[in-house]
Amino acid sequence: MPELRRDPITGRWVIISTDRQKRPNDFRLEHFATIGREQCPFCPGREAMTPPEVLSYRQNGSAANAPGWDLRVVPNKFPALQVEGTLDREGEGLFDRMNGIGAHEVIIETPDHDRPLAAMSEPEIERVLWAYRERILDLKKDFRLKHILIFKNHGAAAGATLDHPHSQLIALPIVPDFVREELDGARRHFEVKERCVFCDIVRDELRDGRRVIQENADIVALAPYAPRFAFETWLLPKQHGARFEEAPRHVGESLARLLKPVLQRLDRTVEMPPFNLVVHTAPSAEDVRDTYHWHIEIMPRLTRVAGFEWGTGFYINPTSPEEAAKVLRSVRL
Repeated sequence: MPELRRDPITGRWVIISTDRQKRPNDFRLEHFATIGREQCPFCPGREAMTPPEVLSYRQNGSAANAPGWDLRVVPNKFPALQVEGTLDREGEGLFDRMNGIGAHEVIIETPDHDRPLAAMSEPEIERVLWAYRERILDLKKDFRLKHILIFKNHGAAAGATLDHPHSQLIALPIVPDFVREELDGARRHFEVKERCVFCDIVRDELRDGRRVIQENADIVALAPYAPRFAFETWLLPKQHGARFEEAPRHVGESLARLLKPVLQRLDRTVEMPPFNLVVHTAPSAEDVRDTYHWHIEIMPRLTRVAGFEWGTGFYINPTSPEEAAKVLRSVRL
């Protein structure tokens, strides 16, 4: 059973998941190897190599856990957290712990091993986004789960161990510190100005224009004012909404239409970089409908996070967001 332990100094929670020691290549730090097509458990015909699917979009009524799918969602074979059990919060003298209850799933985005998100059609990308939505809505029914995170590691340097295009979902029994910092910052802004800080960012960036990369009727892609990483990119809805999974269908369509060219611009600018993509959505049980604003962050892994960053929390970014946005805008698609 995984467990969560709380640092008594900072209040930070960590997951101790000893089952993940079974993963291949866990401690080969500098050998960025991924599993290719020959051994890929996500390719069609190898459905028995994954746990049974919890969601699939299929062609012509094909059978579950068999070929004939366009997208599958399966539990992670090496989960950081597990669904079965109870939280059993308890103290151990100075320390606090709880069982590692949660969910850890893999969204296999396409049956095509060599078709990354940037190469998919807009309807295919929309299908991936819709699967995100369906799984969040389903897992929110579990009262033990306080926050659901969707993320994508693309490329070995970004943490992917499989080449086959996929995303991951982890549902947590607590709200992570980083999410709490965003919520608290948004709340403080609202208390002073009675406006959503993200809405203010969208309004000001569209007026200024220097950091805007691309936009359509519903979504704007921009280089954030204080980016941690070179060519870091945010996609924000123009219409306020706290939760990604509650966005109207037409907003999801617009997001797919913008996400594709944004990824293509990154590919052509910095030669298909490894990246992390994270969906930021409000925690399940908190009323932040006025203060929080869902969005997506894309962080290319072009530089390493090293001792200075870990020791201070400061990031050194060698590229200004104004220059990054200018370069990305100039790409001809």
